[in-house]
Amino acid sequence: MSATTSHPVRSPSANEDPARPAAPAHRRGRWSEARKSWRLHWQLYLLVSVPVAYFIIFKYIPMAFNVIAFKDYSPVLGPWDSDWVGLQNFERLFSNPVFVDLLKNTFLLSFYVVLASFPIPILLALALNEIGNGWFKRTVQMVTYAPYFISTVVVVSMIILVLSPRIGIVNQVLALFGVAPIDFLGEPDAFRHIYVWSDVWQTAGYAAVIYLAALAGIDPALHEAAKIDGAGRLQRIRHVDLPGIMPTAVIMLILGVGNMMAIGFEKAYLLQNNLNLAQSEIIPTYVYKTGLINADFSMAAAVGLFNSVVNLCLLLVVNFAARRITGRGLWR
Repeated sequence: MSATTSHPVRSPSANEDPARPAAPAHRRGRWSEARKSWRLHWQLYLLVSVPVAYFIIFKYIPMAFNVIAFKDYSPVLGPWDSDWVGLQNFERLFSNPVFVDLLKNTFLLSFYVVLASFPIPILLALALNEIGNGWFKRTVQMVTYAPYFISTVVVVSMIILVLSPRIGIVNQVLALFGVAPIDFLGEPDAFRHIYVWSDVWQTAGYAAVIYLAALAGIDPALHEAAKIDGAGRLQRIRHVDLPGIMPTAVIMLILGVGNMMAIGFEKAYLLQNNLNLAQSEIIPTYVYKTGLINADFSMAAAVGLFNSVVNLCLLLVVNFAARRITGRGLWR
């Protein structure tokens, strides 16, 4: 005869609601782990709260105001009480005769920037990494890194002075060879070259620092093993350094392509004039003129939203391609 074992029935305490089910154990465990993590690392959470608040206030909350792209926005009525017009602003944009030229100019200029600015910092970082003289290496790094801290307005002023037809040093050198003065900023075909290579000069040193950090993380034993196997300097760069910085290069390429349509507005606008307008008018400058100068805020929001959607599509496509080809991506 088997005996049944009786288990005591737990009665709810005075502070518990009998009708309310107890919280699952995994929830209680996660909550206790979160509190424990906060007690141990509260300084780090406090430190990260500032950039998180920045992104929430200045990036995510303003996304709600993209609704004016679908409205006939009136500053008096506000974004929520203005009349809803649906896709009318986008229809105006796509039917605008200048839309195709805007898209072409923006895409060509952005593609040129990515094509020129992606390999040069890698080459600069590889060259600096091979320099044995510490003083010369620090000097070159400082000279190439310093232009990044020059404001866009100053850079454009320098470009205008250097390329001036009368007093510019470039035209003065050309005059020594009997070449007539050239108004470079007035030539539409020269605008993209001026924009891109001045941008490379300004940002290459800063971007090279990222690759130098990646090169510093390569195990020195790999170089020693390559030397023992008889590999020369170029062979070690090809088979040790380049594979070591490839994950960083892939991420930088994805981010660069993802920002293709978000090319800087200030520099293009400052270099722009009536003579080079055929190639210098891009989407960011058009948004500025439409939204702020002409006060057509709904149209400017529609153009900006279209630009952001194109950027997102480019980012996803390039990330997918990079993950399929190299096995690395933004989220892997």
